[in-house]
Amino acid sequence: MRAALSVVIPTLNAERRLAATLGALFEGLEAGIIRELVISDGGSGDGTARIADEAGAVILIGSASRGGQLRRGTSLAKGAWVLVLHADTVLPQGWAEHVQAHMAQGSGAAVFRLGFDARGAAPFLVAHWANLRTRLFGLPYGDQGLLISQALLDKIGGYPDQVLMEDVALARRLKAANERITLLPLTVRTSASRYQERGWIRQGARNLWFLLRYLLGADPALLGRAYRR
Repeated sequence: MRAALSVVIPTLNAERRLAATLGALFEGLEAGIIRELVISDGGSGDGTARIADEAGAVILIGSASRGGQLRRGTSLAKGAWVLVLHADTVLPQGWAEHVQAHMAQGSGAAVFRLGFDARGAAPFLVAHWANLRTRLFGLPYGDQGLLISQALLDKIGGYPDQVLMEDVALARRLKAANERITLLPLTVRTSASRYQERGWIRQGARNLWFLLRYLLGADPALLGRAYRR
């Protein structure tokens, strides 16, 4: 299987982190599985577009809503499979082999294990909880990446156009369709900056509180405004 994969990355002022994320994609180019790179930007005012253009990406520009950006990006993607990555998530060495093996199985969605670019007990515990939540409840974080076939994405209606919890909404759509999410045996490295700025316990509790409110029916738009404060 060659050139079957579209990589879709939503961005918003991602200049500082994007280069490292794109650098890890070379492994997939060398393996011949990446067909295209799609950058779905939310109106960045920094050098994000320049970096994306230098990488040969297809660039979409629209309103800043990660769910909407992902909906636009995945809708444009031409690959039979889509790998959705956050702009501050770096794939691990060996990822291409595991992605290719999963695609060869023909169906189903998969995510990576979560890890942070920080060491210590707090990063370990937060990542461990995210991975446990994925395994037990099928609710991964968006920054674990998502590998999914276009056929399955179309079947569940694609990404919802919402500013927050688009990853949880998509996971719930998969569950409603009786589709499980495979946890791949490799760990991505995602930025810990938000946790370091707010504090690991405070940010972890905040994430859990927003998740619970969403699962209880809170409006994603209202949650999104509160989350950005």
